[in-house]
Order: sequence, then C-alpha cells, then structure tokens
Amino acid sequence: MSNGLLLLVALALPFAGSLLAGFLPTHARNTAATLAGSIAVAGVAITIWLYPGISAGVPVRLRIDWLPMLGLDFTLRMDGLSWLFALLIFGIGALIVLYARYYMSAEDPVPRFFSFLLAFMGSMVGVVVSGNLIQLVFFWELTSLFSFLLIGYWHHSAQARDGARMALTVTAGGGLCLFVGVLIIGRIVGSYEIDQVLAEAELIRDSSLYTLALVLLLLGAFTKSAQFPFHFWLPHAMAAPTPVSAYLHSATMVKLGIFLLIRIWPAFAGTDTWFYLVVPAGLVTLLLGAYAAIFQQDLKGLLAYSTISHLGLITLLLGLGSPLAAVAAVFHTVNHAIFKASLFMAAGIIDHETGTRDIRRLSGLYRYMPFTATLAMVAAAAMAGVPLLNGFISKEMFFAEAVADHTGSLLDDSLPYWATLAGVFSVTYSLRFILGVFFGPPPVDLPRRPHEPAHWMRFPIELLVLICLMIGIVPSFTVGPLLATAMSSVLGADMPHYDLALWHGFTLPLFMSLIALAGGVVLYYALRRYLASGIEGPPLMRELKGQRIFEKILTTLSLQWARQAEAKLGTRHLQPQMRIVVLVAVLAALTPIAIRGAAGTGTLAGTPVEPGFALLWAIGIVCALATANQAKYHRFAALVLMGGAGLVTCITFVWLSAPDLAVTQLLVEIVTTVLLLLGLRWLPKRIEDVYPTRPPPSTLLRRYTDLSIACAFGGLLAFLSYSLMTRPLPESVSRFFVERAYTEGGGTNIVNVILVDFRGFDTMGEIVVLCLAALTVFALLRRFRPAPESAGTPEQQRIQDAYDDAEPSRSPGDTVADYMLIPRLVMNWLFPVIAVLAVYLFMRGHDLPGGGFAAGITLSIAFVVQYIASGARWVEDHLRVLPLRWMGLGLLTALATGTGSWAFGYPFLTSHFRYLELPVFGKIPLASALLFDLGVFALVVGATVLILIALAHQSLRSSRASHAADGGEGWR
Repeated sequence: MSNGLLLLVALALPFAGSLLAGFLPTHARNTAATLAGSIAVAGVAITIWLYPGISAGVPVRLRIDWLPMLGLDFTLRMDGLSWLFALLIFGIGALIVLYARYYMSAEDPVPRFFSFLLAFMGSMVGVVVSGNLIQLVFFWELTSLFSFLLIGYWHHSAQARDGARMALTVTAGGGLCLFVGVLIIGRIVGSYEIDQVLAEAELIRDSSLYTLALVLLLLGAFTKSAQFPFHFWLPHAMAAPTPVSAYLHSATMVKLGIFLLIRIWPAFAGTDTWFYLVVPAGLVTLLLGAYAAIFQQDLKGLLAYSTISHLGLITLLLGLGSPLAAVAAVFHTVNHAIFKASLFMAAGIIDHETGTRDIRRLSGLYRYMPFTATLAMVAAAAMAGVPLLNGFISKEMFFAEAVADHTGSLLDDSLPYWATLAGVFSVTYSLRFILGVFFGPPPVDLPRRPHEPAHWMRFPIELLVLICLMIGIVPSFTVGPLLATAMSSVLGADMPHYDLALWHGFTLPLFMSLIALAGGVVLYYALRRYLASGIEGPPLMRELKGQRIFEKILTTLSLQWARQAEAKLGTRHLQPQMRIVVLVAVLAALTPIAIRGAAGTGTLAGTPVEPGFALLWAIGIVCALATANQAKYHRFAALVLMGGAGLVTCITFVWLSAPDLAVTQLLVEIVTTVLLLLGLRWLPKRIEDVYPTRPPPSTLLRRYTDLSIACAFGGLLAFLSYSLMTRPLPESVSRFFVERAYTEGGGTNIVNVILVDFRGFDTMGEIVVLCLAALTVFALLRRFRPAPESAGTPEQQRIQDAYDDAEPSRSPGDTVADYMLIPRLVMNWLFPVIAVLAVYLFMRGHDLPGGGFAAGITLSIAFVVQYIASGARWVEDHLRVLPLRWMGLGLLTALATGTGSWAFGYPFLTSHFRYLELPVFGKIPLASALLFDLGVFALVVGATVLILIALAHQSLRSSRASHAADGGEGWR
C-alpha cells in the first residue's frame, strides 16, 4: 500500500470506528474502549511508519478528483508540521482512551462517548492533513460539531449544555469567518491548494485584500484557540468529562487555531499588520489567563485558565514574525500538550477518588495518593518552567525572543517585562496547584476517602511525565529531530540555527527565569491568606465576565432583535410569508435589469400556436383562476381545480415532446394532491367562515395586493422566458447533452442521464433537501396538537359543518374509504400492480421515460392507495416500510456510487456504462448511474411514506381525542 493510501486509512479509521461504536450496546464499555484504543494505536503506527519519508523532506500526498473543473479536489498532504500534530492527536488520544476506560462510569452510555471521541479525532486529523483550504474548513467545522457533543455529553447537566452551546456558538462563528477568509485567499491566489497558496506569499502580502483576509483568518484562529476576547468559552467547557477536557485542551481543539497560524505563517507573517494584530491579542491572553488562573477554586478551572495563558504565549510568539519565534512556538505547543494532558488527567483522578475538585476542600492528599501526587507535581513544575523539565526550555526560548528586537516599537520594547510578569503568574498558579492540593493538613468531610487509582488509569500520566523529563534532560535526542522536521516544512530556506541545550551560560533569559521563579514563590505566599478565604474569582475581574457579555449578546439577538423581526415579518399564516419570499425574488430579478438595463427580446420567430394547444392552456388558466376563487369557499374544490391545472401542465409536456417530464409531473400531482387532501383538516379557518357576509376592507386589500404580486411575478417570468427563447445562442446547451447523452452517459433518455450523470451533484443535493424536508414535516407533526375549536354562532357552525373535509371523529383515511364508494378489495389488488409498474419505470429509466424518481413516486402511490383503502389504522398496524431506513439506505447508496468511481481513478460521481451479454436475454445495457438512481428511488419512497405516516398518526391522534371526548363512542 502506498503512503498516500496509508494516510487515507489513518483519516478514515476514526470515522469508521465512530460508526461502529455508535451501534454498540450501552453496556459494552470494554468493547468500545478496545475499539477506540486500537484505532488510536493504529493511527500512531501509521504516523510513525510515514516518518522516514517526511523527515527526508518529501511530504506524503494523495489527490482524489472531486470537482476538478472548480479546483476543488479531495487532497491529503502530510508534511513535517502535519506529522507532528497527527502524532499528538493519535498518541495522546490513545492515552486518553485508556484513561477514560477507568474514569467513565458504567452507568454512562460509554460507547456513545467513544463514538463522539473517535469522530472528533478523525476531524482533527482531517484538519491537519488537508491539502485544500476548503477541505480544511470542512473538517474545522466538524471539530466544532463533535466538540459540542463531547462537552455536552452529560446532557442532563445544565452547565454541560450551556458550555457546549457557548463553545459551538463561538467556534462555529469563527469558522464562518475562516471560510470567508479562505474564499478571499482563493480569489487572490486563484487556487485553494495549500501548496500553491504558500508559494504565492508575495502576491498575498501585496494584495489589497490582504488585511481583510488576515482579519478573517485570525478570527477563526482566535475563536478556536480561546484568544482574547473570545477566551471565555474555554473555562465553561470544563463541564465536560475530564477525559474530554484533557484531550480537547491539550493536543486537539484549542491547538487548531495555533496550527492554522503556523500553517499560514509563511504567507502572512512578517508584516506590521500581522504583528499589531497577533501580538497584542496573544499578550493580553497570556497575562489575563495567568492572572485569572491564580484565583480559581476549581482544579479544572485553574488548568483551563492556565491553558488560555499558554495559548496566548504561543500566539504571541507567532505574532513576532521571526523564524526563531516560530520554532519556539511549535516547541512550546508540543510541551504544553504533554504536561497539560497529564495535569488534566491528574485532576480527574483527584475528582474521581475524592469526589470533589474544590481546592478549598482538598489538602494533604500526598499522604493518601503519593504516586499520583508526585506525577502531578512534576507536570505542574513543567508548567511553571522549572529546569530539567520540558517547559523550562521552551520558556527560555520565549524569554529570548521577548528580549530580541523585532519592530523597535513601544510594544516590542516592553515585551521582556510582560513576559517576566507572565512567568511570575505561571509559577504562582503552579505552586497553588501543588501546595494547595497535596500538602497541608489532612482533608476533612470529603465525599470519598482518597486513595490511589487503578494502575492503568495512572499509566497515561506516568508515560507523559516520563516524556516531560526526557525532553527536559536530553531535548536534542528526543524532541530535537521531530522539531527540526516540523519547522523545516514551515520555514524551508529560512530555517534558523537554534540550540536545545540546557545551559547557555548566564544570559538575560536565564535571569528572567530566576526572577519568575522567585517572584512566583513570593507572590504565592503573599496571596496565600487571600486565596484561603475562599473568595470566588480574581480581584478586578469578578464583574467583567465573558459569559455575561456572551449571554447579553445572545439575549439581545435571540430575544429582542429576533422578536422585533418576528413581530414585523413573522406571521402564523403561510400567505404573508409567501408574499415576502415572492417579493424578494422579484426584487432580486429586477436588480440586475435596473443596473444594466433590459436587453429586450431576441430575433428568433416564435412557433405558431395551434388551436388545440391554445384551448388546453385556456382550460389550465381557468383552473388556476378558479382555484384562487374557490379557496375562499371550499378548499376541497380548490384542491381539485389545482390538480386540473397540474394535469394541463402534464399534457403540455406531452404536447411539447417531453414524455419524461410528463410522467414525473403526473405522478407528483397524484401524490401531492392526496397528501394535501389529508392535511386540509388542520388548516386554519377561512376568512369566510369568520365573516360569512363580506370580508373587511383590509382582507379585500390583501387579496388585491396578492393578485398584483402574482401578476407581476408571472409576467416577469414570462418576459424572461420569452427573451431567452427568442435570443439565438452561439452554442445550444441542449445540443451538448443530445450529442453526449449516449456516448458519455450510456443512455438515450437525455433527461435521466442529465439527472444521474451530468448534473449528479445537483441531484445529490436535491435528495438531501428532500430528506431534510420529510424529516422536518415528521418532526413538526409529531409535536402538533390540533386545538379544539369553539362552535361559534349557529350560522358559522352550519358553514363549518358544510365545508368540513371529514368527520371530526374519523380519520381522513377512514372517511375516504367509507364515502368514496371505491371497493376496498380492488384498491388492495392495485398494490402489486403499481409496484410492478414502479419496477418497470425504474429499469427503463436510463433509455425511456421513467427513472428512480418517477419509480419512487409510483411506489409511494401504492402505499397511499393502501392507506386510502384501509384507513389510518392500516398505517399503524400493517405498514412496515421503515422509511428512515429507506432514506438512509438511499443516501448511502447514492454516496457509495459516487465514491466508487474513486477506486478507478475518476472524479466523484463519474459514471461508466457497458453492455452485458446474457445467454437468453442477449445484450443488456448496464450503467453505474443505475445504482445512483436506485438511491434516489429508495430515498423518494422513504420520504413520501414518512410524510404519510406523520399525517396518518395525526389522524389517529385526532380520532382518539374525539373518542375520549365522546365518552368512548367516537372510535370504532
């Protein structure tokens, strides 16, 4: 297997494992953990296997055609930087899985947890190995979605729900900004491929769109990596289970923004704009997070704010714009991932074994759990930057870059002082973690008696702490080669010389480290009494809470502005909403005409109108006008007349030699007419029922307004259509499909070939929309409860009784079956006949009128006929179609058909056809598009039947409600 395919396997494995874990039973904790751990270890093995080639400077690439004409292909690209991040994602992920096996309770749905975790892992890997910026944004948003599910895993907790919502809102909003920024980069460079974007650094910096693109990219990075002022979501994400916190806030979620900054660093860094946007954000985040961490009373809260501070440190280093600062940033990213994961897991063990994370209740734990305490103290010392640990070396590099000259500005000159102050704060909160939890008097009144955890629960911390020591003692032999490989892929020829030695003599950075260590100890003992008082929150910042600002903005948007917009634009009636939609469409169409002017009609002569065709359209026009008129008096009559207009449209297609469209139109008319008939009973009262004599002037004005809008809209469409059809085109679009339908699509039914081949992407989108529409109808009707209506005046009751479509105590299906005088037996016999017709239409669709959509509608009609024949109870008692499975199977079949072309080296949804020689039947044409059409067929059947079931269940609910109201006499 080639390296490119191995990279694809590494990306696909977590998603496949997530799918498998989702189907495991709730109690299968060990199986789910084994599955997740095996996938993470396999990812580590594949990543290590790919290292020799990547260390030699040869990135691993895999390109699969997706939309080559638009420059959008599925591209995987692993260079040194991607390799390093992938190793962190898989490696720490494997340790988190082992830790979670012992942390998660057997009462939790643990397989679901591992399903979310694996999907998140795959999304992270997708971001770091994407070779296309659009693809990167796709996986970027997937990380927001799956982190939302992980943070809100304990959905019974209000804090978890609020934290998940906050994280999703902030990071997904930043993802939208990132997407717009990527589109601007594509406009500047002319490509979304990362290799080409990085190669056009000068073009990007010289572009007038550089600042706008940079701001949008930074918004995406800052929201994901919790930079000020978007830092507030990270502490609230601590409501997640500790394995989630350890994973998301060490090696994955919050490091995505850092990865993006490093990835775009060669193309965007080095300008004053970059410096003055990135450095202040990183500096404020560094100081604010460190200061707030000192005063946290919750262990995970302390670690969360310290994470914010370290993310600010890394961002500040990247903002300096020097190659050596970029090296220090990547080095500290690795170090932070290692010691922060171990600290979070240690905090989880403390919570798991004592029942609390409150520092005010924890003390003297060293005597109860000495091994865990020792490991946590070493990791906290690494976080503080104590010598002989990994955090010390990267902190020294940070101090060295802080004292170096970059722009000569006041901000640049003041960096050494701010960096030293941040170092003091980091030592202070690290000391509080160590001394406040593990030393002091024995704890009292804890929910559980403290003790050491199971060895395998502690093993991930042991391994990570060992790595901290190895990097701190022999950095050149441990992390040195990996860091060099990663940075050479980013900096290329600008790779600076640096030394990871422990001792560089008595230098200014060493002096700053000593001041930070001593100052941190002094500050801790100076604040010890204040911290012991148990006051929540840091001084000067208790009232300035990002959560309050976020909630205020959310309240303003969702309650005040949304309610004002709803009061002005919203309505409970469909017609005013349609009026707005149509008016917006008319304005959108008239805008280019107003700007550029109307070109008028063309020079082609129109086709003479035959008398029969004119009469046919006259009938259709009469039906349409009568529909609008009858809607005031009798909705059933209006529905019949509307069907007549649709039938005229169907005959028009036949007249104009479009039998495929005619078949589809006829079938759709049948299904929609019946479904609308079933839904008539829940429509609100007519105006004429409320005002039986004459509607008020406002109602008449509304009707005339609607008539004017309809005439304007119809006239505009007629004008545009006539202008287009009378204008000669240099090359006919229809000729293109006529000439290529058989030679390239393998079918003589041009319409079907267009749908499943030439415009397969459009059809894929349409069936997804149909699926969503059916699910929306089902979800709305599930929660719909028809309110009992008052009888009103005798005259109103008489009108209501005369125009009701069904008896209130009977479902529409029962009413139709009893009063339409159609033998139920005959309708039952029609089912197999219609089903065979559906199969016939499906099999002939590629060459003759028919196809998957028409066949799906036909089979849906068979189910509708059975429903009409047997009533609503038949749907509940006998219908075993399982529409959700049909819809899922249809989507998966269509998707599998598209991806199957990749196996043969062709773009997504590329079709192939050939003739199959059979002994009896002879040559039979076969096309891969048939499978795609099969997916369309299954989804159409499932969506239609799902809507039918929703309507039928409403009928049953309405009937049973009437039965209860009648004392048991209404339901037979």
